[in-house]
Amino acid sequence: DCPGKEGTGGRKRNLTLLRKKLYMGQRRRTEPVVESTTTAGDHGSLRRSQSDRTEYSQKLQEKMAPQVVSSTPATPPQEDEEEEDEEEVSRRMMDRRVKIIAELMQTEKDYISDLDLCIKEVIQPLRNKQIARFDVDGLFSNIELVHQLSAKLLSLLEEATTDVEPPMQIIGEVFLQIKGPLEDTYKIYCYHHDDAHTMLEYYEKDEELKQHLRDCVQSLK
Repeated sequence: DCPGKEGTGGRKRNLTLLRKKLYMGQRRRTEPVVESTTTAGDHGSLRRSQSDRTEYSQKLQEKMAPQVVSSTPATPPQEDEEEEDEEEVSRRMMDRRVKIIAELMQTEKDYISDLDLCIKEVIQPLRNKQIARFDVDGLFSNIELVHQLSAKLLSLLEEATTDVEPPMQIIGEVFLQIKGPLEDTYKIYCYHHDDAHTMLEYYEKDEELKQHLRDCVQSLK
C-alpha cells in the first residue's frame, strides 16, 4: 500500500510541477508577444495613420496648388468676357430699339398715306357730288381729324429722332404728350363705327349709291 500511496503522491507532485512548467512556459511564450503587439503594433499603426494623413495632405496641396495658380491669370479674361457679353447684349438691345422705332414711324407714314388717299379719292368726290341720300360725314365720322392727329404724331416722332443719337431718343415722351388728343379723337371715331358700318350696308343695297362707291374704289385702284 505505501508504494502505492507514494506513487499517487509522486504523480500529484509531478502533475503540480508539470502545471508550473506549462504555466511558466506559456507565460514566457505569450507575454513578450502580447507586449510587442500592444506596444509596437498599436504605436506602429498610429504612426502609419499619421503618416498617411500627412502624405494625403501633401498630395492634396500639390493638386490644389496648380489650380489656384492657373485660376489667377484666368480671372481677368473671364471678367473681360463678361464685360464684352454685357456690351454685346446692350448693343443688340439698342439695335432692336432703333428698328422698332423705325418700323413705328414707317407704319405711321403708311397709315397717313392711306388716310390721305381716302380723303382725296373718296370723301371729297362724294361731297362734291352732293348726293342728298348720302351722309358722307356720318359714313366716315371724324376721319379727317384722325388724319390730322396722325400727321401730328409723325411730326413729333421725327422731331424726337432726327439728328438725335439712338440712346437719347425719347419716344415715350411723345406718346405721353399726345395721349389726350389721341383719346378724344378715337373715342369719337370708335363711337360712330358701328353706325357707319350699318349705314354702309344700307348704301350698298341701293344701286345708284353703290355705283358711286364703286367709282371711288376704282379711283383708289
